[in-house]
Amino acid sequence: MDETKAFGPGASAAAIRAHYDVGNAFYRLWLDETMTYSAAMWRDEQDTGSLADAQRRKIAWHLHHSGADRTDAVLDVGCGWGGMLRAAAATRAEGAPRLAHGVGLTLSDAQADLARGAIAQDMPNFGSPSPRFDIRLESWVDHKPAEPYGAIVSIGAFEHFTKPEDEPAAKIAIYRDFFSRCRDWLRPDGRMTLQTIAYGDPNLDAAAIPFMRDIFPDSDLPRVRDILTATDGLFEVERLRNDRVDYARTCDIWANNLRTHRAEAVALVGAEQTRRYERYLKFSGWGFWSNHLHLLRFRLKRR
Repeated sequence: MDETKAFGPGASAAAIRAHYDVGNAFYRLWLDETMTYSAAMWRDEQDTGSLADAQRRKIAWHLHHSGADRTDAVLDVGCGWGGMLRAAAATRAEGAPRLAHGVGLTLSDAQADLARGAIAQDMPNFGSPSPRFDIRLESWVDHKPAEPYGAIVSIGAFEHFTKPEDEPAAKIAIYRDFFSRCRDWLRPDGRMTLQTIAYGDPNLDAAAIPFMRDIFPDSDLPRVRDILTATDGLFEVERLRNDRVDYARTCDIWANNLRTHRAEAVALVGAEQTRRYERYLKFSGWGFWSNHLHLLRFRLKRR
């Protein structure tokens, strides 16, 4: 794969791998058992349930609202370690057909390896006929499906589609290209869900959040108006949530987990890398608590 090729026109494959290929063992120290590296979803601010339960609730929300639990073909753009696709195969709505084909896109070798292994291990639980899974080291700009999908899910990838130096009009054009492709990839009655971090403060930009640039130097966040402009005429926005508190809580738990396993983390990736992640998780949590950052969840219907 061309290391300069972007996950979209934004962050390069090399930049994505620099973050996600730090090592699966490192991420296991502070993520939950579902290996989900995105905001969880609690019932409300009084919910004291575990992070793993909140992550499963988030996955269930995306399955239901995209229709991935009711269709036979699903695309996951930015599939991580494969948890969404595994859940799509294992969790079917009443009367729904079996999942026949699940496709996941990632640029991380480490994520792809773990996802493929976990899916292979789960295969006996999916029943017969077993679904076909394709975990691809592939950008959305290169994706060419053989058949339309019934549902598309994208969690935590959209943040990497543009760079800090991109002009506002260029960013919207990139986002619109992504949504246009997703619309073309969907069946006429198809839906997609999108989860992304976004700027909450109208005056905030990448230069003002160095803790994120330290981890994701080639990536920039959208604003809600950018997404609404980019989807206009392509998708109907059926639902939009700002669940920033969910991400604040998630970051706080991750930071505490990493603190608890700090010695093991240092042994795996070194003291400096561990400090970078500690800083990132601490200040990310602050960004969501303080309303500088938002966590947006969309349900979109193909137009």
